Amino acid sequence: MKRRDFLHTLGAGSALAFLPAFTRSAFAAAATNDDLAIAEVEVLKLSGTHHLVPGLNRQYQVNPLHLYAERRPKPFSDPPATTKEESRPLTHYYVRIRTKGGQEGLYGACDKEALPVLLGVLRPLVIGQNALAVERIWDQMYRSNRHSRASHFMMAISYIDNCLWDLRGRVFGAPVFRLLGGPTQQPVPVYGSCLGFSIDPPLAGKRAAQLKKDGFIRQKWFMGYGPGDGARGMDLNVQLVKELRAAVGDDVALMFDAYQGWDLQYAIEWCRKVEQYRPTWVEEAVPMSDLESFIRLSQATTVPIATGEHLYGRWEAEQFFKANALQYIQADPEWCGGVSETVKVANLASVHGVKLLPHCHNVHAALHIVASQSPTVCPFGEYLINHVPEKLHFIKDPPLTTNGFVTLPDKPGFGIELDAAKVEKQEVLTTI
Repeated sequence: MKRRDFLHTLGAGSALAFLPAFTRSAFAAAATNDDLAIAEVEVLKLSGTHHLVPGLNRQYQVNPLHLYAERRPKPFSDPPATTKEESRPLTHYYVRIRTKGGQEGLYGACDKEALPVLLGVLRPLVIGQNALAVERIWDQMYRSNRHSRASHFMMAISYIDNCLWDLRGRVFGAPVFRLLGGPTQQPVPVYGSCLGFSIDPPLAGKRAAQLKKDGFIRQKWFMGYGPGDGARGMDLNVQLVKELRAAVGDDVALMFDAYQGWDLQYAIEWCRKVEQYRPTWVEEAVPMSDLESFIRLSQATTVPIATGEHLYGRWEAEQFFKANALQYIQADPEWCGGVSETVKVANLASVHGVKLLPHCHNVHAALHIVASQSPTVCPFGEYLINHVPEKLHFIKDPPLTTNGFVTLPDKPGFGIELDAAKVEKQEVLTTI
């Protein structure tokens, strides 16, 4: 399509007059299909070195396999204070989409297990398409395979969708949160996700008090024990809640995550014993597939119910909404269908009076969504204190926080720029 034909389809040049100048320029610069046709979908394998203290902040959380004694880890304790920092190899994967006209989108880090689908099945489907036709591309990826609605297939769709949103932002010279209608909140408030911190009650209490002092007035802690640990495990789970509430007082929101490691009876008992400490929510108390148990748990306790990082798309979310099975949904734009689908989940959540707090497997897409939506629907985001710095290792000027607020860059797209000083080796993959 020639530029004049492109403008004609929009109602001629006068139809662009209402747009901001930078948008008019972007339309003019990207007016041909040839320029915007996707020429390549590839994965950048980045290798480098990061530094850590072995074993520090690696407290495990309960998970479904811990029902079996041989699958339960040994009790955790942080290494001695004298343990020295070590250098360790680190590999991350980023998806890059390039157009014939030289535009690029970049997104990551991506989970390796999704890459065979991304490069094997979806790559040839996406190549040749107009890079700005994000909704069309999503719909075709979703329709292309009978298994597309879940698991690694949906994860691969998510990464391509997020990368296309980054590319769209670069074309129009705007951050993704502005393309989505924001900002509604900037900087973005986040809760401190405390995965990895010791859950020994006294140590956790001291850590929680310090986090409150630093500015994390919302904190999520992770349960370490489940049905396989017997009565003592239940006592330790309850003691943790009691200790944390005593340490931070009444003005800090405390959330708790069981990572699908409990069953309904265990969850009801725990809720009954901790209701007095006013948890903001209990997350994934039972396996995600067990909707009936979520419904019954929600009916049995005053503790708000949260789940959703392991659901796929608006259709699964709607089943939970219609059943009044939760108060908080945590759809993850890395896994549930990307920015395009997560925003649809937000719209559904608003209809049902549920709040969307995107699970933050990676900060970029999740926090741009929060920054673009009404605080009534998305009041704050998530920040994995011990994991975000590692996830953003290869990025220049990463959006980090130590006080519970993340300032998103006003750069085009997600503002991702690789730090050449940290990338020791870069490989370009088109198959895997």
